[in-house]
Amino acid sequence: MPFPSLPSLLAVFAHPDDESLSAGGVLAQHAASGARTAVVTATWGADTHRAGELADALRILGAGKPRLLGYADARVPESAVGRPRLCDAPLDDVVRELVAHIREFRPEVLVTHDADGGLTGHPDHIHTHRVTALAVQAANWPHLYPDAGAPWQPRALYLATHPDSAAHELGGQLLRPGRDSYTVPDEWIAAVIDVRPWIETKLRAIAAHRSEVLRGALPGRLAALPFGERVRLLSTEWYVRHGAASPAPPRSAL
Repeated sequence: MPFPSLPSLLAVFAHPDDESLSAGGVLAQHAASGARTAVVTATWGADTHRAGELADALRILGAGKPRLLGYADARVPESAVGRPRLCDAPLDDVVRELVAHIREFRPEVLVTHDADGGLTGHPDHIHTHRVTALAVQAANWPHLYPDAGAPWQPRALYLATHPDSAAHELGGQLLRPGRDSYTVPDEWIAAVIDVRPWIETKLRAIAAHRSEVLRGALPGRLAALPFGERVRLLSTEWYVRHGAASPAPPRSAL
């Protein structure tokens, strides 16, 4: 049975694998409905092994080819030789690049990291949130970045996150011991997405980031768990709606 048609979706995340870990289920859900989907990744160069792994993950998710801004990871300078770290690059330059992707793809909905940078609070996650929020606003202003394409206004920006209640249960499995976690109040959640129909697709996309599996990063720690435990940890995705004026009952789709 075909899935109901969903809006076109552009995801913007800091690193290769963030798209699969944070929004892999929603990306697969939208693609299965026939919606256009794509992913912009802020760090790592197109000639790196992680860009190749990202291409494999996006193919599994049905999200097209990688769109890489090509900045260096804050903690891995060799991720983009000769390019500045994302957090050090001129803000106006990064926003202009993302505006160009928004105006070219013309999505109805965007997703990105929350303002805390998700559970880990990684500085690249936080900065990607900042850049995306600015770019979504700028994309519809015709006198801003006129060389970046015709204006376009997405109807919503959603922030991938974890509510306090879920993180209390899941954080110990998703974070290394002793790490601080960053979560949001449950009442902030605007969308709770059950991605169990697409969980195998999501898990295959995470596993496509082979170097992260091998070095024991989160994809590797997940791969070491029994299948049922991976399903339990990754079958729900939570989103805050950027700019929402007041809490409302959570939606089951973006």
